[in-house]
Amino acid sequence: MKILLVDNEKEIRLILKDMVAAYENGQHSIEEADGVAGGIAKILSFKPDIVLLDVEMNDGTGFDLLKQLTNPSFQLIFTTAHNQYAIQAIRYSAIDYLLKPVDPVELRNSLEKAKANISNQNLQKQLAVLMQQFSAKAEPDKQLVLKDIDKTYFIKTNDILYCEAEGSYTKFYLSNSEPVFVSHNLRYYEDMLSPAGFFRTHHSCLVNPSKIKIYDRKTDSGTLILEGGHSVPVSQRKKDFVLQLLENR
Repeated sequence: MKILLVDNEKEIRLILKDMVAAYENGQHSIEEADGVAGGIAKILSFKPDIVLLDVEMNDGTGFDLLKQLTNPSFQLIFTTAHNQYAIQAIRYSAIDYLLKPVDPVELRNSLEKAKANISNQNLQKQLAVLMQQFSAKAEPDKQLVLKDIDKTYFIKTNDILYCEAEGSYTKFYLSNSEPVFVSHNLRYYEDMLSPAGFFRTHHSCLVNPSKIKIYDRKTDSGTLILEGGHSVPVSQRKKDFVLQLLENR
């Protein structure tokens, strides 16, 4: 297995190299690059299976590097400091990322996932979703990548009816499609989707407001009826907020 480390800080590359070398007793080749230009050259010559890519470098960003590649076939793991905007975009694409300073256990887990997905050819489509986050494209037309145990789903934001918490998992209910069950909690997706207008009606439900058809007052706090006849409860605590939002939309 061939692994490429792209980071502008030599010290960080050395630390990463030591941690990667410890993975599977070093049964792989490791190369380094210090920026966008060097990273592109190494990708073309080394043809890595896995790339650990820094988000912010001296001659541009990891995103700038990716824009210059045609049909990348490697597995990608971003490394980044706490750049919330970049992290949010990466989450939308479901591409793996590690926060600096990189934890050895988290790195090992990421390498294991990347190794298991070597034959997966979804990166180009995931990168398209990632780049949408930096475009002026209308929010409902943007996509979100969801992964379950077997499949990767590319979902338009506006095709999401609502999300329902099931412990540490989330179930996505979609227009004209079967639900998708994914292994992140509802708060994870609330952080991602609230800028698109999604809001909680209840501790376990996150709703797409464009899909609300009826506010049913038969219960004390009410129920929302969505497209397709789906019913979503409104908690007493959220009732005033939901009513105000519906009146102002």
